[in-house]
Amino acid sequence: MDTPQYNDMQQVKRHFFAMRNGIIADTLRKAGSPFKIIFGLNLPQISDIAAQTPHTAELAERLWANDTTRESMLLAPMLYPAEAFTADDARRWVEAIPAAEVADILCHRLLRHLPFAWELAEELTDTDDAASLGCYTGLRLAFNLVGKDPARAAAIARKNPGAPIAQRLAEEAEFLMM
Repeated sequence: MDTPQYNDMQQVKRHFFAMRNGIIADTLRKAGSPFKIIFGLNLPQISDIAAQTPHTAELAERLWANDTTRESMLLAPMLYPAEAFTADDARRWVEAIPAAEVADILCHRLLRHLPFAWELAEELTDTDDAASLGCYTGLRLAFNLVGKDPARAAAIARKNPGAPIAQRLAEEAEFLMM
């Protein structure tokens, strides 16, 4: 009997389905998650899927475009090769972020590894809307970079003093500069 062949996207979706957790999915829905489809996977499970999946820009882009599915958007930054991710790609992805959870994973798994990460954080936080997801993403990115240059992180935090995360970033930077 022949085994069916699945493309990379189908393989990923099969993993999502096999690991689904209805309790977590229901909890996320009740908490207001903006996604239409939530499999309820936790981050270690998504990381395991990433370890078994080809790391290609094409697959990452396809997953990112699947913006109705929570796990697709969380997995995409784990698969995109950092050396192929451009500043324009970063801006486009940041504009599409639907939730803070996605911003956190995008910053931690991809954006912080980019050679232009500091410049992107500064650009994203250069706004009058400290409550926007773009500004939040810039501040989260600076949080991922604070250990490399606390003074620069503190300067970013000072640009948005009304954002609670900016206050925490400033405290962390100050602690590291002591």
